[in-house]
Amino acid sequence: MKCSENEITEMYLQENLPTDTLLRWSKLLEYDFFRLYSQHLILYAPPSASFKEQTSSKLPHFRKNIYTREMIDFILEQIETGEKTKRQITSEYGIPYSTLCKWIAKHNHEVLAIEN
Repeated sequence: MKCSENEITEMYLQENLPTDTLLRWSKLLEYDFFRLYSQHLILYAPPSASFKEQTSSKLPHFRKNIYTREMIDFILEQIETGEKTKRQITSEYGIPYSTLCKWIAKHNHEVLAIEN
């Protein structure tokens, strides 16, 4: 990083970091810090977000149907601990109820396979 220990400590304590600095940290630590933000966008994007108006654009569009394993585990943990109900998950995160039920069924199947 070509900086002193004090500068690194200051970076750690900052509320915001420039993206180029965050990218350097991601490469150095071999951890994708940007994934945290993209997962947040996926979870909290409005469910009615439509991209039909942007079809003529050459820019990539944001897809809500991409859920990482970490996100699925986080959501299932909220249900298992009783922190949120299935209906709260579907309304807050915009996840279809059928998708949530599939995750729960798959998760239970994986738990049973690990225990045996």
